[in-house]
Amino acid sequence: MDYTINRIVANATFEEVDTRVREALTAEGFGVLTEIDVQKTMKKKLEKQMPPYRILGACNPQMAYKALEMEPRVGAMLPCNVILREVPEGVEIGAVDPVASMSAIENPQLLSVAEEVRTRLKKVVESV
Repeated sequence: MDYTINRIVANATFEEVDTRVREALTAEGFGVLTEIDVQKTMKKKLEKQMPPYRILGACNPQMAYKALEMEPRVGAMLPCNVILREVPEGVEIGAVDPVASMSAIENPQLLSVAEEVRTRLKKVVESV
């Protein structure tokens, strides 16, 4: 089972793709709660070079609230991470597949929320 929804955007800079992803997330009701610059962190902590890599912690408050009502400990799996990473073909976007991640929780009610979030994240990835 794939655990991410992926797409490579060619002919755009890393920062252009970042901006477009954030706009697409907003259009689908998500906000970015956290941001990790993995490239910068690896350089600082390990003195390692790597291509640009960013993790955006995205949250759709309505969907998160529904999930938390059904399963209070689901917060350990939130927010929905979206990665941006530079690859030879362009910039790869990868969003967590919430259906895959929620399959670890034995609560069938969560499936409907996870499917809705998956649909929204897929729209985000495809629209960039």
